Amino acid sequence: MLCCVNPDCQKPLNPNKNNYCHSCRAELIPLLGGRYRPTQVLSDEGGFGRTYLAEDVHKLNECCVVKQFAPKLQGTGPLTKAVELFKQEASRLQELGEHPQIPTLLAYFEQNHYLFLVQQFIDGQNLLKEWETQGSYSETEIRELLLDLLPVLKFIHARGVIHRDIKPQNIIRRQSDGRLVLIDFGASKQLTATVQTKMGTVIGSHGYTALEQMQDGKAYPASDLFSLGATSFHLLTGVRPSQLWIQHGYGWVASWRQYLLSPGRGEVSVSIELGEVLDKLLQLDIQKRYQSADEVITDLTPRLPPLSSVPPTILTPTIAASPASKGPVSSKPNNKLTSQLLLGTSIVVMGLGGVWYLQSRPHTMSEFSQPISQPIPPQKNVLKNSFLPKPLKGHSSDVNSVAFSPDSTTLASASDDQTIKLWNLASGQEIHTLEGHSNWIWTVAFSPDHKILASGSADKTIKLWNIDTGKLIRTLQGHSDGVTSVAFSPDGKTLASGSASKDKTIKLWNIDTGNLIRTLEGHSNGVPSVIFSPDGKTLASGGWDKTIKLWNLDTGKSIRSLEGNAGSILSVAFAGDGLTLASGSNDKTIKLWNLETGKLIHTLKGHTDKVNAVAFLPSTIPNGANLVSGSNDRTIKLWNLVTGKEIRTLETGSGYIYAIAISPDGQTIAGGGSGENILKVWQMIH
Repeated sequence: MLCCVNPDCQKPLNPNKNNYCHSCRAELIPLLGGRYRPTQVLSDEGGFGRTYLAEDVHKLNECCVVKQFAPKLQGTGPLTKAVELFKQEASRLQELGEHPQIPTLLAYFEQNHYLFLVQQFIDGQNLLKEWETQGSYSETEIRELLLDLLPVLKFIHARGVIHRDIKPQNIIRRQSDGRLVLIDFGASKQLTATVQTKMGTVIGSHGYTALEQMQDGKAYPASDLFSLGATSFHLLTGVRPSQLWIQHGYGWVASWRQYLLSPGRGEVSVSIELGEVLDKLLQLDIQKRYQSADEVITDLTPRLPPLSSVPPTILTPTIAASPASKGPVSSKPNNKLTSQLLLGTSIVVMGLGGVWYLQSRPHTMSEFSQPISQPIPPQKNVLKNSFLPKPLKGHSSDVNSVAFSPDSTTLASASDDQTIKLWNLASGQEIHTLEGHSNWIWTVAFSPDHKILASGSADKTIKLWNIDTGKLIRTLQGHSDGVTSVAFSPDGKTLASGSASKDKTIKLWNIDTGNLIRTLEGHSNGVPSVIFSPDGKTLASGGWDKTIKLWNLDTGKSIRSLEGNAGSILSVAFAGDGLTLASGSNDKTIKLWNLETGKLIHTLKGHTDKVNAVAFLPSTIPNGANLVSGSNDRTIKLWNLVTGKEIRTLETGSGYIYAIAISPDGQTIAGGGSGENILKVWQMIH
């Protein structure tokens, strides 16, 4: 298999014969740097790129690791910091790679406007996975861990480098000899470098990061030793420091022994000697903590035979393969537990070194940012995130589509987890989970009479569901590729469906019989969006071929094509008068079209990444807001179409926005996507 290196590609694995990605249609790069063939996604770096397993064709296809840098940050400050950290990782690896327990840097280059770093592949399992598989460590194993890693820390500290992100995920036990290898130097810093950062900024991982590093952004050898102590505590007790940090801050550190009583396995035995070592590693006051790796080794060595006399533990290597849906799942704290922490902060996760930037905000994620182009006059209506007290929790993977019932009481959401969920908006409770598709679900739509829900899936089928019972009515088959979009006609008698690249067609179905009415052909690539005009006489379709097509439904013929986007059309929407069409594109713009003339009215610019969804609001929304858009830049924006200006930006958290929907009564906006809060609802409060 060949891996697509478009960092936004949701299904990057391709057959070797492909020249273009079957999912995103990006041109495939067989060899990075002329020699490294990407074969698998190992991890997703939270908007900064990805890490791939690759083969070095100049070395008999020897495995290596390729890190890609493709940041999606707004503003020069965060971007400069991210570039600095990536280049710093390459520099650190080059300096430190002579140590046998640190990966060797193999190459560093730029290609197709991305930076790539190639390093030695460590065949083994990280300690978090080892702990999840084998259970908590014994005291002997903790001692062995410390005596294996402390010389590595001594080596890097002697060269003026602080790792700053030591945790189980960043330690791999090498299969060949059982030795521990320290990885991910993306957060490392030269001792002589300026490490003072903006107020509220931290580099590291909560629970494992020392107090001085968390508060002031300053790190020392003793800071790494605290992280090593927290890692030892995690592996010994089975309790994650990240969980305790969320619940108690640093309050757990002084009383860490209380967690030695583990449910189901009794009290963990820890000697006085090891207990004293952990006490000193976990001191909050840096002056009372160990100052060097040598000090810890001195306290441990008299109590343990030399490490060389201890036979290594050989483990079966495990590579964290990406799920079959939207790509890899990166190591990170438990989302459910961190959701409370995220409220009131702006977070960017950088997996190149386990880096978290937290920037204090005076308002919560439920509020809008201030308008860019014009002041907001006093108003009676305010969009808030308080219609439901929390995001809707239930899906285990990305939400690709959302839709409101005609009476505005029910929300449907479709996910990569192969389920559809129906939600009661008044209570926030799940009504039904609809299961039956055999692959991820791209799209859902309600019938106008609120009796049927249609869903389209990558399994190439459309399913019709009884909303009241949650039961399957029938399955429509006929597409030769995944079904990317579905829409009901205003009279509810016809369903339109668009399909992906291998099919490229639109099909019209009779809802009563389930029979195919006709197939519309004309797009030269997949059709991710279809919608009926308000009068039901015209169908609009947006294509990955960068065109919008208008179809006469009586004849099945194309009326005209609207062209002008530099990228694929990802979403189309009719205005209520049926005379205006909005389109969202991966060229980061929204275009408004006059359908009588076929001419472009406005190009709306403001998003910094592809626009996945557009929807019109009723004219009753304050301040002239009458269009909403959702983007991979993690925002939902409101626009005034008279002026073509952006009115407000709704910050949505850390995930991409794949879908938005407006309730028919105009009171509620729903957004679905990736990240921690993958399904959120905002209501218009009067």
